[in-house]
Amino acid sequence: MAFARTVGRPPGRLPAMAGRTDHEIGLETLALNGVEDGERVWPRFAGALAAALAERAAAMRADGRAFPGAREALATLAQMDGVVQSVLTGNLQPNAATKLGAFGLEGHLDLAVGAYGSDDRRRAALVAVARSRFAAVHAAEPEETVLVGDTPLDVAAGRAAGARVVGVATGPHGRDELIAAGADPTLADLRDTRAVLDAVLAERAVAS
Repeated sequence: MAFARTVGRPPGRLPAMAGRTDHEIGLETLALNGVEDGERVWPRFAGALAAALAERAAAMRADGRAFPGAREALATLAQMDGVVQSVLTGNLQPNAATKLGAFGLEGHLDLAVGAYGSDDRRRAALVAVARSRFAAVHAAEPEETVLVGDTPLDVAAGRAAGARVVGVATGPHGRDELIAAGADPTLADLRDTRAVLDAVLAERAVAS
């Protein structure tokens, strides 16, 4: 829908998407479908993507669901002193807000210190963006950055930026793939809130 609104025809080919930024996916989609000068077209395409997703918010609420345990984990971590939760995502900022809002997950997240696919097309660069925003808001560098991700690209981005990465096999990649990419620890899913806390707060437990 967004491609057709931008280009005037539906796309014939789509790229791989898991773990990549919307900017990166968008540019490749344009290139695969014969659109030249993708960077020039991208701002219009990005706006169309955000508008199209916002139009589908009600359908997402009706047909989709949050992963089991996600809401409980966020709520519990929000009660921990010194923990600030946000998102580091390849989604454009308005799309991330739409998706989180559709499933009621935004309440325990500080989206102002997050990093998004609209900030940089390179996923690894987003960790620095999030840290910079945290420092600007809290007047201090974060003591530790923990990235929770479900793709090898998530793991690689976090490791490249010096973050600790917790792998969660709720996407298309199994625990073995996430471990091979460097995630430590890994979880099968988010159902066990205690296990999620132990994984995210592991370094704090060691320090204490």
